[in-house]
Amino acid sequence: MPGVTDAFYVPDGDAYVATEHTRGPWSPKHQHGGPPAALIAHVAERMAPGFTVARVTVDFLRPVPIDRLGVRVETLRAGSKVQRLVGTLLHGDAPLARATLTVVRTAGVDIHMAPGAAPLPSPEQSAPFQFPFFRDPVGYHTAMESRLALGPFGRGRVAIWMRQRVPLLPDTVPSPVERVLIAADSGSGVSAGIEHASHTAINFDLTVALHRPLEGEWVGLDSVSTYEPLGLGLADTRVLDVRGPIGRALQGLVVERRPDAR
Repeated sequence: MPGVTDAFYVPDGDAYVATEHTRGPWSPKHQHGGPPAALIAHVAERMAPGFTVARVTVDFLRPVPIDRLGVRVETLRAGSKVQRLVGTLLHGDAPLARATLTVVRTAGVDIHMAPGAAPLPSPEQSAPFQFPFFRDPVGYHTAMESRLALGPFGRGRVAIWMRQRVPLLPDTVPSPVERVLIAADSGSGVSAGIEHASHTAINFDLTVALHRPLEGEWVGLDSVSTYEPLGLGLADTRVLDVRGPIGRALQGLVVERRPDAR
């Protein structure tokens, strides 16, 4: 893999320096939304040992530059079973993204579960895939391995398996929720039904609700995007691992025509 290091971020004191692997599809200077969301969760999880992340909502306040970033996490609710944390991603003193995380202290319970929805074809049964709309040779798209499980790409419902080629931080095994968040912000790209040469569909938020932790490295995104003529859209994604569904992701979209489009 080309790049400055084999991780999305490099720790620098109490901050984190983004690498080329975070680069998104819309600008060579800005990050994909997945790594920043996972970075906030990385810091927040360490404030709630013994708890499992059940929901994350990230509001992207402005584009995230490929630069040195800080993360500040505060406790909004400190319950014995349910806690809520608020994490802020900072560029200097400027907030770039704000996340609310709901974490739950889990315990075993005897309960009958009805059969879930059909699983996806396994990663081994799925064809290698790379997102076609990234314009730079190195970025998020090359830091992730992707396989097309259901398609064809660009025509409505699409499902893609994704896993990291590099960790979030050097020499650190990603947690299950980090793996999910790094991938889940790609739901709108997985089910992209717009012509990227002439239009953009950039998400202004990301909500991931999980009913169990991810097992393994692969994250399945079974996605559908809806676009409206007034310039709004919504990406609805079923999140899976190799055993089956684990949760849901939603992204609100702003749909625009590119200024330079013919």
